[in-house]
Amino acid sequence: MTAEIRVTFDAHDPRRLGLFWREVLDYAVDPPPGCEVGDPVETADAWLGFLTRAGLPESLHNSAFGIIDPSGKGPRIFFQQVPEDKVAKNRVHLDVRAAPGLAGDARMAAPEVECERVVALGAVRLKRFEPDGGMSAGFIVMSDPEGNEFCLD
Repeated sequence: MTAEIRVTFDAHDPRRLGLFWREVLDYAVDPPPGCEVGDPVETADAWLGFLTRAGLPESLHNSAFGIIDPSGKGPRIFFQQVPEDKVAKNRVHLDVRAAPGLAGDARMAAPEVECERVVALGAVRLKRFEPDGGMSAGFIVMSDPEGNEFCLD
């Protein structure tokens, strides 16, 4: 039996970072108990109502945020608020598969298109690595709005 995993990001603004990654991955906002997956902003706002009814102080309403794969195949991604800044390169990062199964010119064209889309969402392009003819088919290194590195491949 395989283990189920959840990927957790430390963040200054969990809701903002979660909504960014929801768009990148085409995920859904994980709804509060008693609610169903729906419009991302409405589902995120439903959390605010839930937390208020639960008595959580408003100062803690953005202390955590979660997104889920609506197909149920991918892991839940959780964002937790932390006070410290990111100070070094990630030791673990996500690879967003923009070109699975593609070869030739299309292989790097697909990550370039995806790069434009995620930059418009708030990502920063850091560096492109060309295919090396061996182990690497090429990829683009990016960072999310809080500086977490990820790759488009």
